[in-house]
Order: sequence, then structure tokens, then C-alpha cells
Amino acid sequence: MVLVAGAGATAGVVWFLNRVDTPSVQRCAAELDGTSWYLTPVQADNAALIVGSSVQRGLPGRAATIGLATALQESRLVNIDYGDRDSVGLFQQRPSQGWGTVDEIMDPVYSTGKFYDGLVEVDGYEDLEVTVAAQAVQRSGFPDAYAQHETRSRAWASALTGHSPGAITCDLPPTEDDEAPSGAAARDLLAERGARDLGLPADALRADTSDQDVNAVVVDATAVPLDGELATWAVAHWAVATASVSGAQEVRADAQVWTREDGTWSVVDDDADRRPDGQVTIVLS
Repeated sequence: MVLVAGAGATAGVVWFLNRVDTPSVQRCAAELDGTSWYLTPVQADNAALIVGSSVQRGLPGRAATIGLATALQESRLVNIDYGDRDSVGLFQQRPSQGWGTVDEIMDPVYSTGKFYDGLVEVDGYEDLEVTVAAQAVQRSGFPDAYAQHETRSRAWASALTGHSPGAITCDLPPTEDDEAPSGAAARDLLAERGARDLGLPADALRADTSDQDVNAVVVDATAVPLDGELATWAVAHWAVATASVSGAQEVRADAQVWTREDGTWSVVDDDADRRPDGQVTIVLS
């Protein structure tokens, strides 16, 4: 685990996170109570995995908040291959402390799973302060440091579990300016990531034959273990948070659409463009 060397290093973590709150930086945001909480696209992609993993396990939203706050403190939500002593990965887990091999811990799916394995063994973690619950799993030398990330983590956990439609947005470059895949490769990657992050079965994704865009994919959000509208918006927000990797151009849910060009959600003009309940359409490169 990363050990925070006093107030100066803690301030550095906060500075790093606040640096993405500038117009010139590619960024994603989760809105909560009128405030936008920013992450870089890389951080947002990792946040989607951490929250999606909690959803797959049927854990409460509090678990996702704790998971995000822990990863923000330990690695800044980046899957780093270095840290204090032998700690590595999103949660800075140490091979010498029995968390697994370096290769295993550097797999974000594995490391996230190991964190939740530990969290669910903490009695009453849902009612504990975030920093207390995180420390019970991580055993950090600076147990109070997790608290600084609670509100940002709660905003992202709430949105990625389907609350507050249209709460997650991303400002990203055109796909021709990045390394996002296109065509069949983009569809394959979307299916792979949907299975990894949300447990979506292969048959939950299909080509949208009703759409004129040949790269439009319909996702059956009811395959996600959440109720009704929560499932729809969990998938929609996941699609936006991972758009830097998938190359998504548009995400359509209910009567709203997010576009890569605008970076925000807007209400569709035509009722014919409204998505049926339980469906999310993702238009890829």
C-alpha cells in the first residue's frame, strides 16, 4: 500500500485530482447535488470497473464508495506498477502480505475482487465511516487519509449504480485523435469490457438494426442485477465512463443522448429516438 508521507503528500493527492478540473484537460465528471466531481478518462475507466464489480456481487452502493475512496488514495485510481515497498496495482496490495503475485495484483479485476473479498469480511462495514472500513481491509500506515476522497467517491458510486440520470459526462477528443478501435474490433472490445465490468452476457449485446448507423449496439440493461431504471442508467453511465477505451461516439438512454462531440447529455427531439425501457444504445467508431 502507498504510505502518505504527511500533510504535504496528502495535499499533493488533492492537487492532482483538482488539476483535472480545468477546461483544457480531457476529463469526466459525476454530478452530485449540483457539484461536478472530476476524474481523468483513465481514472473514470477504472472507476467503472470498481463500481461494476460491486454491482456484479450484489453489494450495496456503500461498498462501491469505499472501494473508490480506497483506490483514489492508494493509487490515484491508476493501475500503477510501483508503490511503497512491494505494493502495486489499483489498491497497492503487497505480494509479501499475501494479496497475490505481482502479475495477479496488476490485473485490476483480480485486485478489485481481492479488495471486496476483504471488505465483506468487515462486520458492519456499511455503517462504518469510509476511512474506518477502508483501513480494516488495507491496514495502511496512514488510516485517516481515505476520508478526503469520500464525497468524490460517493458521487461516482451513486452515478455508476444508476442514480441521477445523465450524471456522468466526459469531454474526450475525436476518436481519430486517439487509439480507440473501430468497426468489429470496437464491438468486440465493448462486449469484452461489458462482461468484465458488469457481467453482461454475450447475448445482452446485439446490433441495432433499427438504427441507420451500422456501428450502433443495443445493450439489454436488464441483464445487470439492478432494478428498473437503475440498471438502464448504470449501463449508460458505464458506457460514457469507458468511452475513452471503447471509442463510443454516442450513448442513448431513455429520452437522453450523450455525444462525444458535445461531451454532455441532452434530451432527444423526436420521441422516435427515445430508447425503450431497459435498453441502452451505444454508437461506436
